[in-house]
Amino acid sequence: MHPSQALFQDQAAPIFLPVCDHYAGSEKLMLKSLSLQNELGPVFDITFDCEDGAAVGNEFAHIQMLTQIIASDDNQFNRIGVRVHHLDHPSFQQDIEQLLRSREACEKLAYIVLPKVNTANEVRTAIDTINQLSQIHNRKAIPIHLLIETQSALANVQALAAIPQVECLSFGIMDFVSSHWGAIPASAMRSPAQFTHPLVMRAKLEIAAACHLYGKVPSHSVTTDFKDPSITLSDATRASQEFGFARMWSIHPNQIKPIVKGMAPRSAEINEAVAILTSAQENQWGPIELHGRLHDRASYRYYWTVLKKASMSGVNLPEGAQYLV
Repeated sequence: MHPSQALFQDQAAPIFLPVCDHYAGSEKLMLKSLSLQNELGPVFDITFDCEDGAAVGNEFAHIQMLTQIIASDDNQFNRIGVRVHHLDHPSFQQDIEQLLRSREACEKLAYIVLPKVNTANEVRTAIDTINQLSQIHNRKAIPIHLLIETQSALANVQALAAIPQVECLSFGIMDFVSSHWGAIPASAMRSPAQFTHPLVMRAKLEIAAACHLYGKVPSHSVTTDFKDPSITLSDATRASQEFGFARMWSIHPNQIKPIVKGMAPRSAEINEAVAILTSAQENQWGPIELHGRLHDRASYRYYWTVLKKASMSGVNLPEGAQYLV
């Protein structure tokens, strides 16, 4: 029996997404990002940006342009999402209508990102609008990603993570810090203070905890210094190892590989996972002893997620381990 069947009989398996979410706002950067994705494979997602990417007065042309790219044959892996304007913006309805008007774009769209949300009720209303339009093309339940950027959103984070169609919560650290009107210093928008300031730490931990409770994906905020890959690598590693994030934003192509590396499981843990799961499968998923340690379904679930994350990060698994993912 495959691990996904044997280990999650009494609960739903968690959602897994590529560990890097790369944002692109202009047509030039969108095409460049898509070319890189086609070269590296679907080890990172691309989010086309309407909220910050569209110039004022050019919102309609912008959404038409990116919709054509999504619908094109160049979109080989169907791993492109779109951040639309926030729910109260005059262009929100226009974004959704144009994005889902084309059958090809509707079918190939990976997810829709809703920024600056506050309550579960407003998100459910937006989802109803999206579903009504997508069902015209028989596309049901397009995955929704939410940006947690306000204190109100953080206060409602459990209810937001519980919405079935939501698969990812992203932390918008800059807007979140700004919403405190100077009570949090600007230094907390970047490292190292973003990992040590108590209010920012609290926000990150609550987002991660809510996501893991409901099997959703917590996505970490950006590294603003995109010229030094070592800073991005350090941020990705800390976000994953210390705060439980399973995904991270990229704002420059140079950040993609450091994020993937920082969030991917280490080779020693991958090898350990293969040994444990192989032995467990041979024992029909009953308890086993390996190297003097007892393992059962609790640890099997952990090590299966290790292999799943490694596979989605483009890590070459040991020979014979692919069937475990």
